[in-house]
Amino acid sequence: MRDNANDAPIEGEIVSEEQQHQPDTTMAMVIYALYLASFVLGFTSIIGVVIAYVYKGKGPAWLDEHYRYQIRTFWIGLVYGFVFSILAFILIGFPLLLALAVWFIVRCVKGFKGLQEKRAPSNVDSWLF
Repeated sequence: MRDNANDAPIEGEIVSEEQQHQPDTTMAMVIYALYLASFVLGFTSIIGVVIAYVYKGKGPAWLDEHYRYQIRTFWIGLVYGFVFSILAFILIGFPLLLALAVWFIVRCVKGFKGLQEKRAPSNVDSWLF
């Protein structure tokens, strides 16, 4: 038995299908991190959505759902942000912008958790959480 799962298989060792085809979730994690970094830097979410479009369709179905979820998070957040910014002129937009920040963080954390569990995020089509 091997100590490290990343070691090459020993001759004659049975390797499960799951061990042979572990999808790389690194880029999906990077995208969530870029989304969260946009609170500090402002532009990193644009880089994240471009990466999500590039990697969409190149992995198993559950991982592709994460890319779809990330793309939807970006565009829905942009629409909400635009509308709430206009509403800020009548002061109701400020608490809504704060709620949007919470919504964005929750979606990113939910996505990170799904990646760690190697499953698709729930409610991908939802405009909420």
